[in-house]
Amino acid sequence: MENHRCNGDGKESFKPPPEIKFTKLFVNGQFVDSVSGKTFETVNPATSEVIAKVAEGVEADIDLAVKAAREAFDHGRWPRMSGFERGRIMSKFADLIEQNIDELAALDSVDAGKLLASGKTVDIPHCLHILRYYAGAADKIHGETLKLAGEYQGYTLLEPIGVVGHIIPWNYPSTMFLMKSSPALAAGCTMVVKPAEQTPLSALFYAHLAKQAGIPDGVINVVNGFGATAGAALCSHMDVDAISFTGSTETGRLVMEAAAKSNLKTVSLELGGKSPLIIFDDADVDMAGEICVAGSRVYVQEGIYDEFVRKAAESAKSWVVGDPFDPNVQQGPQVDKTQFERVLSYIELGKTEGATLLTGGRRCGDKGYYIEPTIFTDVKEEMRIAQEEIFGPVMSLMKFKTIEEAIEKANATRYGLAAGIVTKDLNTANRVTRSVRAGTIWINCYFAFDPGCPFGGYKMSGFGRDLGMHAINKYLQVKSVVTPLHSSPWL
Repeated sequence: MENHRCNGDGKESFKPPPEIKFTKLFVNGQFVDSVSGKTFETVNPATSEVIAKVAEGVEADIDLAVKAAREAFDHGRWPRMSGFERGRIMSKFADLIEQNIDELAALDSVDAGKLLASGKTVDIPHCLHILRYYAGAADKIHGETLKLAGEYQGYTLLEPIGVVGHIIPWNYPSTMFLMKSSPALAAGCTMVVKPAEQTPLSALFYAHLAKQAGIPDGVINVVNGFGATAGAALCSHMDVDAISFTGSTETGRLVMEAAAKSNLKTVSLELGGKSPLIIFDDADVDMAGEICVAGSRVYVQEGIYDEFVRKAAESAKSWVVGDPFDPNVQQGPQVDKTQFERVLSYIELGKTEGATLLTGGRRCGDKGYYIEPTIFTDVKEEMRIAQEEIFGPVMSLMKFKTIEEAIEKANATRYGLAAGIVTKDLNTANRVTRSVRAGTIWINCYFAFDPGCPFGGYKMSGFGRDLGMHAINKYLQVKSVVTPLHSSPWL
């Protein structure tokens, strides 16, 4: 492709695809076919070719998985063993993941188009950190002693909420599996995980390793399937006590509706985002350029705007797109044909709305779901490419004059997931941090995640938090215990 280093034609594979060992549902500690016997195809986005056929779960399969999880919670060992013992088993689970890091990273590469090098050095190590963080937290979950006004003694207990349904997206298959399951395991819950239909393979492998680690049967169940069938059945199931969902805002509404219409199960939602990155005049332009790679809505102060646009265009044109198994590649394919076509439609929409296409904007190669890194300038706040989550290599660059204008523009969205600030001025950083309505603010960095740092959104980006000790709270119930104090001089 002209002006782009693109090898996304599928002609050369840098590594053979991994052996696909697990394609069935994982229910009550066993890999089983779906009740109907139906399967669906999971596709390699780098080649558009079918990787494997996996079992398709629907309502009947969700029923069996929930039944197993309910039995494991109501009568099993997991919620009744000490936090120390749960943590010990979770640590063994982490050790097994570490021993299989190459295969797990390869599964996410072939199934989701994730870069193999990043999977081995960033994604899976982050998963290990998450799991070990919550393994260490498992024996530190406790209530408090209460000082009551009457002649009573009171205290609280923190108890696992019960059976949890986790519905995870395709963008970070491994990270999301461990981000959802780890705090729930530490709390003593049992669960049913529905991975995204585009990326089920690594979830099944994690279920296999969990059993090897000694997590009892029924504690973790994995049901592959589609949102409208398996996901809907999980959200509306009367024996599920909580749902944790990451995905689109539109689907989040359906999750809440199903929870309300069934048993009023608790819901936590991590939904869409259109996170602003605000770059001030005093920023190091080269550093800002490195940070902005992950941004989609970038505001640059007018003093450095022209220089930043030039360098961003140069960087995008040199960005290597291609085979996710190639260690030199910086961007892999979109996850499937639907997302590929969606991103291209947004690029056409941006041109129609009057934005200037600075670079990119086309399919990359003739095979697989590759798209050139794309940058728009002259973007207006009301344009859909500036307001709607695209989930693709499309950046909107916009200019601002004052700090007040930057804050106003950053908040001019229905989302509030995260934001970034690039400046050398601490007062500027502090003011913008307090003024932007978003759940996470990154200063002079971007996409900096840590197991101890809560992540979640404001506004229509959802509610509830993943990561940190806050994440455990959504899998716990608070029970108050009160007993009378007879003939005691002390209250």
